[in-house]
Amino acid sequence: MNGVHDMGGMHGFGPVKAEAGEPVFHAPWEGRVLALRRAAGAWRRWNIDAGRHSIEQLPPADYLRMTYYEKWFASCIRLLLDAGLVTPQELATGKRDPTSPVATPPLTADKVPVAIAAGGPTLRQTSAKPRFADGATVRPRNINPTGHTRLPRYVRGREGVIECHHGAHVFPDSNARFEGENPQYLYTVRFAARELWGDSAHASDTVHLDLWEDYLDAA
Repeated sequence: MNGVHDMGGMHGFGPVKAEAGEPVFHAPWEGRVLALRRAAGAWRRWNIDAGRHSIEQLPPADYLRMTYYEKWFASCIRLLLDAGLVTPQELATGKRDPTSPVATPPLTADKVPVAIAAGGPTLRQTSAKPRFADGATVRPRNINPTGHTRLPRYVRGREGVIECHHGAHVFPDSNARFEGENPQYLYTVRFAARELWGDSAHASDTVHLDLWEDYLDAA
């Protein structure tokens, strides 16, 4: 979707500043939010793309003022409510609603190391052949979806060159809508910086993006 979260190329936000010696968590609560997100996701009532889309749907002012893990926490609350895993009363009071059923959590402490090691691979098998060969010139489609997409606005309609493909992967746009994984080829596409930003960009700079096949047309 088009929103304030899609910040590539937007003016006024300044450079991204690297934090020297950045810790894994800046405060203990951030680690708890990560644990909560893992534990809640284990119910499999949503997927990673639906989770990303829930963050994109935060009000713009909230998105800009929130830290990374504040966004995760707000998103998790919305996902839990939408899935019916908690009630508004439980969130407000911090106590279980006595009328709600008690269920055994799918992710217990002893299962966490195995779950983290397994990760969430998105590579899938497909009998389809890649539409594009290495070196082919492509142009990402100029789309303006209302749902989730991994196609940034700043490359839509710009020419790029296929560097390689990574096999077929879950297509996030359909997966976020719970309309199926729709596996398709994922390509690394190289864009000249001047194609994206104009003559003020350095002539030798490039941007590489991993883009799904449905995003691309032959140029």
